[in-house]
Amino acid sequence: MSNSSSLSEFLLLVYADTRELQLLHFSFFLGIYLAALLGNGLIITAIACNHRLHTPMYFFLLNLSILDLGSISTTVPKSMANSLWNTRVISYSGCAAQVFLVVFLFSAEYSLLTVMAYDRYVAICNPLYYGTVMDSRACVRMAAAAWASGFLNALLHTGNTFSIPLCQGNTVDQFFCEISQILKLSCSDSYFRGVGFLGISGCLVFGCFVFIVLSYVQIFRAVLRIPSEQGRHRAFSMCLPHLAVVSLFVSTVTFAYLKPPSISSPVLDLVLAVLYAVVPPTLNPLIYSMRNKELQQALRKLFQLVLVQQQ
Repeated sequence: MSNSSSLSEFLLLVYADTRELQLLHFSFFLGIYLAALLGNGLIITAIACNHRLHTPMYFFLLNLSILDLGSISTTVPKSMANSLWNTRVISYSGCAAQVFLVVFLFSAEYSLLTVMAYDRYVAICNPLYYGTVMDSRACVRMAAAAWASGFLNALLHTGNTFSIPLCQGNTVDQFFCEISQILKLSCSDSYFRGVGFLGISGCLVFGCFVFIVLSYVQIFRAVLRIPSEQGRHRAFSMCLPHLAVVSLFVSTVTFAYLKPPSISSPVLDLVLAVLYAVVPPTLNPLIYSMRNKELQQALRKLFQLVLVQQQ
């Protein structure tokens, strides 16, 4: 039996026992991580360098890419290093920092996706007031509120999680320090306190989800009233990437945390964690750039500028 006050380290999940499979895991995560760095880095650079993209929609997309870079950099590099050096250890302070950053970045991203839904709602349902409602000052305040809400949520969750006595060892059955897995190490009388705290946070998440759904109900009603087919297509093109990102983010996180205990297993927990922690930050740049001609043009100009400078 060990108490959280005497713990100096945690042991993360081991993907494989053989050296070959460990190196395969390292290579797989390295490829995903580089793809996420490249995709999000290109979007950040393209938006920052192109004045035509200095609009509310792209300002929020810039923030989303920064959050995606942060979230994948919090979990994947440590897992890669553990596979490369054939170790499982993460320090107590490192685990606490990882929990804080994961909750902070994911909470801020979810809040930002809610703000982006409001941005699309105003742009399509109240286009005449869009410039007034979504001016630069309002956009900065909304983005700052999203980041601040993530910070406060992370502060509360990290403080609550690591104030609970841990009596069930120090083995975390996940490739990063996940709150639900750490709570499994808590003493039985403390477990429900941790779960109750997660339930309060879940209510706030559900509130944001309802806001997003209601926004899109109004958006689709407004789009269907647009007389021209070209106008409807343009409006849908503005919304579909955001809707796809929200669906990917919410569905993976929801299933990971609300799946029935009867189907829970270490392998399934691992797959779901990869799906919500690794896949969205990698796919988001692709989703946003696939149907966005303005962003594609900005990226082409960026590539041309790099080629000219190399010559």
